[in-house]
This record gives sequence, structure tokens and C-alpha cells, in this order.
Amino acid sequence: MKITEKELNLITGEETITEREETAAEKKTRLAAEAEFSAKQAEAEAEAAAKQAIANRLGLTADELKLLLG
Repeated sequence: MKITEKELNLITGEETITEREETAAEKKTRLAAEAEFSAKQAEAEAEAAAKQAIANRLGLTADELKLLLG
């Protein structure tokens, strides 16, 4: 993955933009963050599906469920 870096010289106002490949450490960090995000997203979707299943069993609409759960 390419990383774009921007540097601004506050004295001259000159802006320098460089592109480079990510390092192995940056890639490892990025992949870990993506995996954590995916896991949290899957967990949130599972929780929402479980709440909806309970609401369906109780015969509640989505609006009624929101009122109950605050």
C-alpha cells in the first residue's frame, strides 16, 4: 500500500508531498487494526440481530424496541 506524506514548512509555506510504500511494521499495524474493526463490526451486527430476534418473538416493532431500550 502506498502512503502519501505531506510536509508543510511554516516559514516558507512550501508544501512537500511524497509517496512511499508502507513498512512491514506499518503493514502489521494496519492489518491488526482492520481485523479488530472487522471483529467489532461483526459483533455489533450479531448483537443487533439478536435484539431483533427477541423483538420479533415478543411481537415488537423496531420503534417500540427503541423506546424500551432507550
